[in-house]
Amino acid sequence: MEQISAALESFLAESPRAVVLEDGKVLFDMREAKYKLATEHGRCTLHLWGEDRNLVRRVSGTALRNGVLRVSTHRFGQTKPQTLELVTDRDRRTPSTREATRVKYLRVLERVLLRSFPEFKVDGLRTAMDLEKSFGPAYARGSLLQGQKAWAVIAVNEEETQATVDGILTLGILWLQHCRESGDGRRLYQGLKLIVPRGMAMLTLSRMAWLNPSVAQWELWELDQRSEELEQRDAADHGNLTTRLMHAPNEQAAHERFAESKPRVMALVPETMREVVEQRLRSGTELAFLLHGLEFARVRMGYTGNSFNSAQEITFGAGANETPLTEENENELRELVARLFARRIAGGDKRDPLYRMQPERWLESVLRRDVEPLDARLDPKHVYTQVPAFAAADRGMLDLLGVTDDGRLAVIELKADEDLHLALQGLDYWVRVRWHHLQNPDNATGLGEFQRHGYFGGLRLSTEPPRLYLVAPALRVHPATEVVLRYLSPRVEWSLVALDERWRAKVKAVWRKRNTDAGSHSTHVLQGRVRPSSHL
Repeated sequence: MEQISAALESFLAESPRAVVLEDGKVLFDMREAKYKLATEHGRCTLHLWGEDRNLVRRVSGTALRNGVLRVSTHRFGQTKPQTLELVTDRDRRTPSTREATRVKYLRVLERVLLRSFPEFKVDGLRTAMDLEKSFGPAYARGSLLQGQKAWAVIAVNEEETQATVDGILTLGILWLQHCRESGDGRRLYQGLKLIVPRGMAMLTLSRMAWLNPSVAQWELWELDQRSEELEQRDAADHGNLTTRLMHAPNEQAAHERFAESKPRVMALVPETMREVVEQRLRSGTELAFLLHGLEFARVRMGYTGNSFNSAQEITFGAGANETPLTEENENELRELVARLFARRIAGGDKRDPLYRMQPERWLESVLRRDVEPLDARLDPKHVYTQVPAFAAADRGMLDLLGVTDDGRLAVIELKADEDLHLALQGLDYWVRVRWHHLQNPDNATGLGEFQRHGYFGGLRLSTEPPRLYLVAPALRVHPATEVVLRYLSPRVEWSLVALDERWRAKVKAVWRKRNTDAGSHSTHVLQGRVRPSSHL
């Protein structure tokens, strides 16, 4: 039973965005649903619940294959097993179906390109995987040739997920760079044409506005696969940003509101570990308790019964695993918390799911306490998490917002693991912070939008654009990151900061690269010394 429980915990720890399927239908999205595992009397019981359904099953076995965890379950009182599938990818098409869709799309794409750009020759269209260069089969790639002139082309079909479509610009930049490097010198690749399904271009448009037009020409087209009509989009026309600025909660009032519940939670924490517990206000009505970035308990304001009398509910559990605290289960939860605090430590077992769970949140918690290793100019007293929130969708990323000693806002994008989209995801957050910062200041007070919402009290913020910090452990910085940064507009002032791999114990920057002014300077920091390095 312990093995079954460990398999489930490990999978959900590694895949916080997983979905639960039964007979091919999505029952639960684990970004929103909750679960509880119980191993008692020789049985493992799985309880899943969300806003619209509740499920309790006895689990008799698990099997992991091709990234899918198949869970054999039994309804109570029944002997016939049923299978739940936990998958990391919502795209449930079979490999053969995906391949057939992509092959068919290549034929459509070639016809469209020949008709839309008759003066060019279509060359080398393909979807073949090339892991060495980070190219996957979801993206069709090729060139348009006209004598010595050439365009790199990359496209994605309408059957792919929105996340795949949103990743096209990163892969497009890599494809343009590959075309330029692998050319025989007879052709000049003047730019990149990106082709996305109709109605799915918004994020790519927002990003394209911040590419450097002096190093390449950039064109974005939308394709209606049914009519085979191709329409160009203007990078300057990306509409309103899907973002909102959250109000900073009143810290003093909220902590007074939760004054009775906090001691009850902390009483379940080992006494020697209480000083490392972080108490963070999610809003004026919710207080979270975290260990190294992992939320293990929370207090929420609610109402009693059918009345409007306010009440506070305390729940425990890491990630989506959540259990209400009652007098009957206090000892059970005390044991749960003790296991968590024994296993989620800097020198812990790297195979342990509690150690591996949510590494970016762990990194975020470390930097919230000590942000200065990233840049000595950063103010450690003013560091906030996820201030502008994406209204359209959850990106599944963590960001910090700070300020440097000259009043410049600082956007800090974190990755604990390798991710080729780091640069453009950081740009997304930078664009939104910049947009809010540029909103008209209050005529009476002179305060900008951030300070009107309760942030950076007592500071005078600079009118200059924010600085962008991209942060990851040194061995987890994807090679694509520096390639993409070469193509960003010099208006985006960025720093790429690589951390010592032992960041859980102590944060230390082992090297940095940055653009300054015209975006042509970078530095390495090795063993405390600064030395020039090659241009990016």
